Amino acid sequence: MRHLAVTIGSLLLVASLLSGLAVGSTDHELGVDTDELDENETATLWSKDPNECDVDENETAIRSLARCTDVTFKEPPDTASRWTDSAFDSLEAGPSNTSVYPEYADRNDSVMIEDAHATIFAVQPSTWVHQDDNTTALYAASDGELRGLVDYRVRVPDDENTSHRTVEWSLLEHGVSEVRLKQDGNVLVEQDGSQTPTIEYDLEGAGDSNLTFEADIEARLEENITREAVGSSYSEYHTDTVTVSSEIDLRVYNLTASVYHAEYPDGGAGIAIYQSQPWHGYTLTEEGDAAVRGVWRYYTARNTDWDTLVRSTDGDEDVVESEARPVYVRAFPSEMGPRADPIRDGPSIEEVWGSESSSPNSTLHENVEVDVIDEPYTRSYGLAIQYDELEREHLEVQGIVRGVTAELVEPENGSTREIRESALSVEILEQNDSTATVRVDLRDVETGDSIPLEYPFTADPRAIPIGHATTRGYLTINEQPLWTNSSGVAVATLAEPGSYTIEYHPASWRTHDPAYLGDRTSFGWHPLATASGWLSLLVQVFWISIPFLVALYAGLKLGSFLEVTEETYP
Repeated sequence: MRHLAVTIGSLLLVASLLSGLAVGSTDHELGVDTDELDENETATLWSKDPNECDVDENETAIRSLARCTDVTFKEPPDTASRWTDSAFDSLEAGPSNTSVYPEYADRNDSVMIEDAHATIFAVQPSTWVHQDDNTTALYAASDGELRGLVDYRVRVPDDENTSHRTVEWSLLEHGVSEVRLKQDGNVLVEQDGSQTPTIEYDLEGAGDSNLTFEADIEARLEENITREAVGSSYSEYHTDTVTVSSEIDLRVYNLTASVYHAEYPDGGAGIAIYQSQPWHGYTLTEEGDAAVRGVWRYYTARNTDWDTLVRSTDGDEDVVESEARPVYVRAFPSEMGPRADPIRDGPSIEEVWGSESSSPNSTLHENVEVDVIDEPYTRSYGLAIQYDELEREHLEVQGIVRGVTAELVEPENGSTREIRESALSVEILEQNDSTATVRVDLRDVETGDSIPLEYPFTADPRAIPIGHATTRGYLTINEQPLWTNSSGVAVATLAEPGSYTIEYHPASWRTHDPAYLGDRTSFGWHPLATASGWLSLLVQVFWISIPFLVALYAGLKLGSFLEVTEETYP
């Protein structure tokens, strides 16, 4: 079913983009003005509804298919935000004697104000990210809007009428005097009050944060008292205030990326990109025809807490279906790890930095059927890529929140690292019939300087890791490790004659500047290559041949003893 969800979802997305159908009735018969969403787009919003493959001849084919499966997107869609904007416009607070609120709202009472609340309706643009089986976090763009509902009911005391006096109560005025948005306890925005405010914000920092939506509610009542005995009348005025709030934990999505470049001797290009927050993808050219895709895919789903609303009056509560339901984008991993696009002639992923995360399958709503990965996957925070057609000025790092692209940051000591060619040379210093001592020299082709491989490089600017632990290059001789000294020279003693291959395995350019390409060379050693070796060989041959010479001599003597002399007759 999950595979079907992705396949059909892709087709539905294409169809919705091409569709020019007029707006039809919305799902759930909601009273929401959706002029900005056509019928096909609206059908993609309700991933939490049960998948029932009912066929309705009056519906479009896409809408009918959307009832069978959940539509997924390759990029964060804007339909959630557009729907939420329209839904919020239809949200209405109650009259003075009625408070309207979702059932989970945190309500307060005061002397004359009851069922007061300030409840967050939506924070946009944002994306709920299903990271693993323990973590589902809301990532909100640093620039965005918070929408909220503030409501209450004013309790006006009953009038009194006795033989001595008459008391009449009247509500003079009431309303929301001010609304505020706080970030981590600090006032970020304050503005004139409204029962359905939209607060524009610019969040500070990045990472975990807490937003508090706060509202001040006031009511002013007049108590008119008439004393019948004395025929006097006067008024007393009563003012009641209450402050209500709600809060939401989120992660400020202020995406930045550290970028490092490498230049190969043949003109090729390499790039390493590091970002601490989840990312959607990289584009490496202006046309976007070379890219790296992350693991995330997307669907949209409503906040079910707003499916119903309570209408509270004095002594009565009615639960009604809500016409205004906020919809959020939700991200889930659908791949084991990042991948290059196109696959054959596209970028080459050289290294991935990240952590292994468990599947978040268990955190999805029971009615959501999408192609979430069922096994551990790599949640990466950095990649190293090689691509010869890289266009540095058009590099873009795209975020998992709609409309967010990363600010590219280059290090103070420069972002470009040079990759040079290396050269290995081998010299046999001495050899005898049992061993050979060789000298291996590793040098920079461009400068002729030696390339040291000792480790660690204390206070050496060549060892500056990019988002990864420092590693070092090394040599092998017939696949056995061989280390150079500080002069880039290695000396090895060989005890076995034969052919040898020495290879330089360079450290990554992400950890060294300058970095190098590898090199290899071969040589052979044999004892016969020396005079002592030949003498030793002759001595060994002599001793080995003695038994054969003795046997030969004995054979000749025995043959002479057994020889028969032939007689000649006339």
